[in-house]
Parts: sequence; structure tokens; C-alpha cells
Amino acid sequence: MTVTLADVAARARVSPATVSRVLNGNYPVAESTRERVLRAVADLDYVLNGPASSLAAAASDLVGVLVNDIADPFFGILASAAQTAIGSGASGRGGGEKLAVVCNTGGSPERELTYLTLLQQQRAAAVILMGGSLEDPRRLAATAAKLSRLAAAGTRVVLCGRPPVEGDAHTAALVFDHRTGARRLTEHLLGLGHRRIGYVAGPAGRTTTRHRLEGHREALAAAGVAEGPTVHGPYERAAGQAAAAELLARDPGLTAVVACNDTVALGVRAALGERGLDVPGDVSVAGFDDLPSALDAVPALTTVRLPLHEAGARAGRLATASEEPPPGGLATVPAELVVRGSTGRPRR
Repeated sequence: MTVTLADVAARARVSPATVSRVLNGNYPVAESTRERVLRAVADLDYVLNGPASSLAAAASDLVGVLVNDIADPFFGILASAAQTAIGSGASGRGGGEKLAVVCNTGGSPERELTYLTLLQQQRAAAVILMGGSLEDPRRLAATAAKLSRLAAAGTRVVLCGRPPVEGDAHTAALVFDHRTGARRLTEHLLGLGHRRIGYVAGPAGRTTTRHRLEGHREALAAAGVAEGPTVHGPYERAAGQAAAAELLARDPGLTAVVACNDTVALGVRAALGERGLDVPGDVSVAGFDDLPSALDAVPALTTVRLPLHEAGARAGRLATASEEPPPGGLATVPAELVVRGSTGRPRR
């Protein structure tokens, strides 16, 4: 029996209009109500049936690209490369390009699930999920169930920079080797003689944050060096400035700071400069990702390079089936240490 909007409304104990608002995202809805509606949608496997036959014909030309923050250069590079590959790698039913739609989740698992539901309703040809995810078992289970339903309906699911979890259904997963990159970065600082190293981590509870922090800690443990102070915060420049102040307050004798990404590292550098500290003379600073801004800093930023453009383009090709999936559906994207002028031997 076909599940209707009214069935979802009854299951969630809300009005059909509220269900429509949640699915369309065009009206503010209380978070508890949104979660109840999305749970009902998932439980009932509700898919909107478009009345026009043209909808089904057009649906196969749609590819959804989900990112945490399109304003973040990390996601901008990935999404741009994927969109280009999607447009040039395969043609739609009418002979034209496939349509890539970039969906900005803001890092919200609820918004991510809403977009996946909307793409399911539109019978998207493929979806690409970019970047790490929130490590919440209940939310991960809901997302895994949605991806399984999408895959069962013929939608290709590609993970780019996002590790698969149990229950995930995907055509291919391109997993960034954050741990190895972070370990090599910290090993570089240890090799220069640093023993008091602060760390600015990303938001707690996210896969990318955990993997990079684990690599950092592995290097310290292997060298027998005690872990320095760690501060968590958003992947933003202002967070780096605030974190640097806190790190120095907790250990004024720090000789190096590792930042969770290049944008945060630039904030750390700014805070050090405001305090009259030289980089790398007084404090070495390192980032992650190798964004274009890493080269513009003076001195240029030591970082870990992820091949973002190449990974995004490959995700686009996998989404349009213009490239065969890797063996086992899983490929590790390597990280490369890039040493520049922002790190040096400690003076103290």
C-alpha cells in the first residue's frame, strides 16, 4: 500500500502541513517536531510520488552533492570539482548535462537527512556525501537506513571524505587518510625538537576531528612525549584566534601549535602576532588540508595536503558511473606532508 503524507502526519502526530514544511525546509519548525517527522518518514519509507510523468523522466538527471559548509574552501573545492565532473562526465536522458545540486547542511544531521529525503522523493540518479559526519549512533543509524533505501531504489551513493559506518549502502567511498597525515605532521615537529605542542581540534564528536587528533596523539605516544593542551572549536579563523589565547594561558611555554585545518591555523598565527610572538621563531604553527591560503601566508604554512580537487572530481565520475568503483567499493585518499616556513626548530 502506498504511504501518503497523511500517514506520515498521523505517525508523527502532526498536521500534513507540518510534514510538508519539514520536508521542504521552507518554514521554521521546532527541532523536536522535525526529528519526529523525519523519524516517521524513515520508518514508513515515505516517498513523494510526483503527478507529472515528466518528473520521473527528469529525475535521472539529478545528482545531489551534500556538504557541511559551502563557504569553507575545503568543501568549495570538493563540490566545484564534483560538479564539473558531473556536468562533463555523462549526459542526461535528453542528451544534455546532468544537474548537480549542492545542498549545504550546515553540519546538521537533521538537515542532511531532510536533503536525502528530498532527493529520494525526486528519484535522484546519485547523491554524494562530502566531509566527516557527527558520531551519534542514533543519527548514524537513521542516515544509514536512508542511504540503504536510496541504494535499493537505484540511486548511486558516493561518500567523499566520509568513512562508511555499519549499515551504510554506497557505490563507493573515498576516505581521506587523516590519521596518517596528522601523525606525520606531528612527527615533523617532534623531529625539529618540539616537546611542548598545543593542538587546536575541530568540533568534538565529528569523524574528521577524531581521526586527525588520533594521528597527532599516536605520534606523541610513539615518541614518549606528553600530550600538550588541546582545545576544540569550529573550523573557523576566529576559533583559531580564541584557541591560541587559551592554549598559551594553559601553557605559556608552548613552542608549537598544530591546528585542525589551515583556516584555523591562520587564526592561530594572527593571535600569536598580536602578542608579539614570531612564527616560527617563538612558536611554530602547522595546519591541515593545504588550502590556497596556506601559500599566501608569510611565512607560508606547513600543512598536510589532501588532493581535494582530484577527490571531488573522482566522486563526480563515480556518481555518474563514468568511472568504475574501486575494489571493494572503498579507496583511501593519501595525505602528504608539506613543509614550509611556518615551522622551525624551537629557540627555548
